[in-house]
Amino acid sequence: MSSFLLEIGTEELPADFARLALLQLEQMVSRDLKQHHVEFGSIHCTSTPRRIVVLVEDIASVSKDLEEDRKGPPATNAFTAGKPTQAAIGFASRIGIPVEALEIRETPKGPFVFAKLTKEGVPAIELLGGLIPQWIGNLQGRRFMRWGEGSLRFPRPVRWLLALLGQKVVPVTLKGSDPLISSGNLSFGHRLYGNGEPFPITSAEAYLETLAKGGVVVDRKERISSIRKAIDSAASSIHAFPDLPEELLEELTDLVEAPLLVEGEIPESFLELPAEVLSTVMRVHQRYVPLYRQEALKDPLALDARKTIHPRFLCISNGLKQARDEIKKGNERVLKARLSDAKFFVEVDRGITSESRVEKLETVTFAEGLGSLLDRVKRMGWLADLIIDQLNFDDAKANHLRRAVLLCKHDLVSQMVGEFPELQGVIGAKYLIAEGESSDVALAVLEHYQPRGAGAVLPESDAGAALAIVERLELLLSIFAKGERPSGSSDPYALRRAGNGLLQILWSKGWKVNLIDLFSKASINWMKIFPGLEVNSEVLCGDLVDFLRQRILTLLDELGVDIDLAQAVAGETIPSDRILSDPEDLLERANLLVEMRQTGGLQAVQMVVTRAARLAEKGNLPKDLLSPLEAVDTSLFEKPSEFGMLEVLKGIEPILQEKSLNRYRDLTQRLIEGSKALEAFFDGEESVLVMAEDLAVRQNRLNLLGVLRNQAGMLADFSRIVS
Repeated sequence: MSSFLLEIGTEELPADFARLALLQLEQMVSRDLKQHHVEFGSIHCTSTPRRIVVLVEDIASVSKDLEEDRKGPPATNAFTAGKPTQAAIGFASRIGIPVEALEIRETPKGPFVFAKLTKEGVPAIELLGGLIPQWIGNLQGRRFMRWGEGSLRFPRPVRWLLALLGQKVVPVTLKGSDPLISSGNLSFGHRLYGNGEPFPITSAEAYLETLAKGGVVVDRKERISSIRKAIDSAASSIHAFPDLPEELLEELTDLVEAPLLVEGEIPESFLELPAEVLSTVMRVHQRYVPLYRQEALKDPLALDARKTIHPRFLCISNGLKQARDEIKKGNERVLKARLSDAKFFVEVDRGITSESRVEKLETVTFAEGLGSLLDRVKRMGWLADLIIDQLNFDDAKANHLRRAVLLCKHDLVSQMVGEFPELQGVIGAKYLIAEGESSDVALAVLEHYQPRGAGAVLPESDAGAALAIVERLELLLSIFAKGERPSGSSDPYALRRAGNGLLQILWSKGWKVNLIDLFSKASINWMKIFPGLEVNSEVLCGDLVDFLRQRILTLLDELGVDIDLAQAVAGETIPSDRILSDPEDLLERANLLVEMRQTGGLQAVQMVVTRAARLAEKGNLPKDLLSPLEAVDTSLFEKPSEFGMLEVLKGIEPILQEKSLNRYRDLTQRLIEGSKALEAFFDGEESVLVMAEDLAVRQNRLNLLGVLRNQAGMLADFSRIVS
C-alpha cells in the first residue's frame, strides 16, 4: 500500500473557502473510495492560500474483487434430462460464462439456475483519474469564477495540479481550464522563496517535508497553533492580552502559507480615539490583533483608549523573516492612514450635535413602504410607552428610555458609521457622552443593538434592555405588516435573530411582559399608520404570535431542553396566552421539567396525570376551569376515594391562584403526594367505575379528572412528554 496525494494549486483563495472545501473533500473522497471498494487508511485534507490538499494514507493499489450471484431461469426450464435447454444456454451466454458453470439452488419458489460471477478489481490509479475532476467540479462555495476562455468554475483560477499515487503520477486533465491543466509531479513553494519555479515531489509520502523546504507550512492545524502561540507569547511579554476572536484567528490562518509575527506601534495621538474605533480598524478592516492592557478597566462609555488599548499591535504576515522591519513599517503606515481617516470622521461628526443628526434621519429610507428612519424612531417611541406601562418603570427610568429612543439612531447618518458600520450604537453613545448626555441614556443607546448575534452579550441596564426590546418589536411589527416573512434560509431583515434577541433579553432580565397584549394593541395602531399596506390587525397579531412560538421552541432546543419537554410547554397544543402572555413563566416551567427529568421526579408526576387526563377527554369540562367545587357535586359521590380525590384538587387550587414564587414546584409536590389518593380512586378497594351507567355520576367523576388535568396543565401538557 502507498499514499495518494492531490494538490489543487490556485491563485490566492478567499479565506473562507478553504474551511468549507476541506470538509466537502473529505466526505467526497471517503464516500467514493468506499463506493469503488478501494481500501484505505486515513484521509487528511488541508489547505493554504494557494493550494487545497488531500492526502490519503495506506490506499490499496487495486480495488477489491467483487463476487456476484446472478439468478437465472427455473431449473425445470433450464435443464431437461440433465441436459441444458436453450434457456440455460442463452442465460450463460448473456453473462459470459460456460453453461457447465451454472449451479442449481433451492429457493422459496423452487429450484433455480444461478451463476457466480467474479468482477476483478480496477487499478486505483485508473479510478482516481476519473474521480479527481468530479471532486473538483462538485466543490461548493460562494463567489465562483471562470477565467480565460474556459468553462471550469472555481473560486480562483487553477494553475497546477499535483496528483500522485506513491511515486506514480495519476493522469488527469481538467477539461474547461484555460490554459488546459494536466496533472504532474510538480508543485510550487512560497511565492517569495526561491525564484518561483516549480519543483518535483518525488512521492506522496515526501510531500509535506518537500513543501516545508519551499517555505510552506501545509498543515492548517499546525499554522493555527503556531499563530496562536506566537500571539499569546508576544502579548504576554508586554503584559497585554490580545483581542483575537476565533473567526479572526481562522482567517489569519487562511491568509498565510508561512506565518510571520510582526509587531507594530500605534502613535500616541491616536489613543485619543475610543478603544472601539482602534479595535475595529485594526481587527475588522486590517486583520491586525489589537492588544489590551492587562490592568484595563472596561468602560463602554470611555471617550479615549489611553487606559485600555496598548500602543502596540500584532499582525500575521506572509512575508520573509529578513523583511520583518519593512513589513512592520508598511503596516504601521497603513494603520496610521486608516486611523487618520477615523480621527477626521470623529472631528467632523463632533462638529454638529447628535440631536441635529436626528433630523437628518428623515432623509434616509428605512424600508420600502415603511417611511424614513425618523418615522421608525417615532414608532419606537410609541412602543416604548407600552413597555414602560408593562414594566412599571419609575419616572427616571421612563425618561431615560424615552430620551434614548429619540437618540438611538442618530449615528446612522454620521461619518464614522458611514465608514465603519460595525460601530453603530457604540460611536453614537460616545458622542452623547461627549455632549454631556447622561450615562444612562448613552449606555441604553450603546446596548440597544445587543445581542448582535447568537451567544453575544445581552444588554445589562434596564433602559438599554427595554430599548433593545422596543427596537426588535418595531422591526417585527413593521416588516410583518409589510407582508414579508422569513422563509427557508432567506431572512433579509434578520427577523429570526430579532425574535431570538427579544426573548433572550426578557429571560435574562426576568421581566414579565405580556406580548399577546402588546402585539394586539400595536397591530391595531400599525393598521392605522399604514393604511396603504392594508394591514389586518388580527392576522398581523396572529402571525407574530406564531412566529415567536417557533422562536421559543428554537431557543429551548439551544438551551438543551428535550424536544418533548419544549413541546409540552410551547407546542401547538398549548394556548398562545400560556406561552406569550408571560415568556418568563414559560422558561421557568421548562427548566423545572428539565430538572425533574434529571432527578427522576418527572415520571412520578406523569404517571399521576396521564391516566386522569386520558379519561378526562371523554368529558366536556372547559380546560380553563381550575376550581373543583365549581365542577363537582359532592352529593353524587358514592365512595370515599372520590372525597380523597377532591381533597387533592382543593389543595392544589390555592397554589395556582396565589401565583407564589414556587407555585410550580409546590404543584408537582402536591401531585406526587396525591398519587395514593388517585390510586385509590382507580384501583383500590374503594375504587370507582368512572364511566358509570348513571350519566350524572359519570359526568361528576369525569369532572374530577378534568380539574386534575387542567391543574396539571398549568405546568405542561403531559400528553406530549415521552416517558
